[in-house]
Amino acid sequence: MLALSRKKNEALIINNNIEITILEIKGEQVKIGISAPKEVPIYRKEVYIQIQEANKEAMAADSLESLQNLFG
Repeated sequence: MLALSRKKNEALIINNNIEITILEIKGEQVKIGISAPKEVPIYRKEVYIQIQEANKEAMAADSLESLQNLFG
């Protein structure tokens, strides 16, 4: 992991097309802004994990249904 220090209104550039800017710092909370192409999905980590778990469950249910239909 790369750890960088930034102050308010300073930014980082990732891969020439994603910009992350520090918008506000209040105590332990940092507000960031992200500019990226529309085709780049951006999720909070906890939401991303929920999506991945839901996808795994859907795949498992679909696989079970396919097996049931095969031997049906």
